[in-house]
Amino acid sequence: MAKPETTSAAAIYAEKTYVEHSDSAGSTSSNHDVNEALQFSPKQERELRHRVDWRLIPALGLMYGVSLMDRKNVSNAYIAGMRTDLRLSISYRYSLITLVFFITYVIFQPPLTYLCRKIGPPVFLPGLCFLWGCIIIGFGFAQNWTTLVALRLLLGLLEAGYFPGCVYLLSTWYTRYEVARRYSIFYLIGSLASALSGILAYGIMQMEGASGIRGWRWIFIIEGVITVAFAIIGYLLIVRFPDQERDRPSFKFLNTNECTFIIDKLNQDRADVHTEPFNLKKFLRPALDFEIWGFALIFFCTTTITYSFAFFLPIVLRDNIGFSVAASQCLVAPPYVLSAILMYATSWVGDRYRTRAPIIILNTVISLVGLPLMGFHPSPTARYIGAFIGVAGANANIPAVMAYQANNIRGQWKRAFCSATLTGLGGVGGIAGSLIFRSQDAPGYYWGFVGTIVCNIVIIVICVVLSGVFWQRNKKAAKGELVIEGNIDFRYTL
Repeated sequence: MAKPETTSAAAIYAEKTYVEHSDSAGSTSSNHDVNEALQFSPKQERELRHRVDWRLIPALGLMYGVSLMDRKNVSNAYIAGMRTDLRLSISYRYSLITLVFFITYVIFQPPLTYLCRKIGPPVFLPGLCFLWGCIIIGFGFAQNWTTLVALRLLLGLLEAGYFPGCVYLLSTWYTRYEVARRYSIFYLIGSLASALSGILAYGIMQMEGASGIRGWRWIFIIEGVITVAFAIIGYLLIVRFPDQERDRPSFKFLNTNECTFIIDKLNQDRADVHTEPFNLKKFLRPALDFEIWGFALIFFCTTTITYSFAFFLPIVLRDNIGFSVAASQCLVAPPYVLSAILMYATSWVGDRYRTRAPIIILNTVISLVGLPLMGFHPSPTARYIGAFIGVAGANANIPAVMAYQANNIRGQWKRAFCSATLTGLGGVGGIAGSLIFRSQDAPGYYWGFVGTIVCNIVIIVICVVLSGVFWQRNKKAAKGELVIEGNIDFRYTL
């Protein structure tokens, strides 16, 4: 277990003072700029924050929505005829198709997160979205299941940089107690857009036979075109990191004083806007901190549940509960509406009362109520109600876990590394989610439900352990016995 840094308070204060008045290149900001930035009224500050919100969150959320839609639309195509045409019911073919996405998705996250910083979000994130949209169109012309495997590997590579890039970008624009609501809205937009993909897929499959093309193929083709269109919109809206935006010579989203104000506020909150030159040793150093892997393991368990719903909820509704194909496609969407409400409500509470782990535990308990109901109750109506509750609790935890991690780390390269490890383990959760509802367990899927219940229990245990460790460290820091994250003023958020 790596211990928190114990640099002397005087040295850290001197470094903190320097960082708060320096830009990304290390040059000192003028007193004139700082003084003018500090003259912003509360109303001007709110308006400035809303301008950042409207430029970043809708575009990132919509592209994340098509990202989720594109990685899980195989389940919609599966029950729309792809299972028969490509003989996917044989052995583990379908599970393999869903699984291989996460091999490249996990492997390429750290290097692509680094590239997000080097290339810049306005080009990097929409560029990835444009390329994977083209790949999705290619799914519509696959003639055998092995082609789908190859395309899913490419899709995983391209999507690997998107989610961690978004988490990283958002964390650099907001203070620790502003970020949870922004994460929740970002994920809310994405998950709602993704949830509506079932209804969209049902509508598209009505094109069965148009131009001699099967309905399930049209699902991929049309949704791929939508993805490309959203990538173009994202290119027009997404902005750079705050320090990059301030140093941009022309076509600025914010003027210099506005950028300076945001940077000063972030430095007052956590003193990590300054970006050091890239150093591989420093980039990988957080791998020694056990809490980083605690956050990642929580996210792994969470995404195991959410991906299992993403890939198998239409199938479970069809095979386990007995809904028709049309109903199974469309009834996927309503549980995500409850997810959105719970997600924003708990994120608001977390920001308002500056707490994280209790919010995660609350959402986990809600999911634990729904999953047994969905899996084991004899009534189809009760099982569908259980789906509402189980989906809501699990999905509400996505932004909660992201905020939990973002609040408890400092440093640009550490933030980049930890975004990659968090979402990387989340990708491993996608592998587990791809396999947890096995074809041989249909229609009851007993072991799938047992597995998701166990994941929720593990989440609670890790949150309790981390909270205990953080409380002890905060107590020592308050006594002057410990410096946390290299900053004498930093405290963990419990």
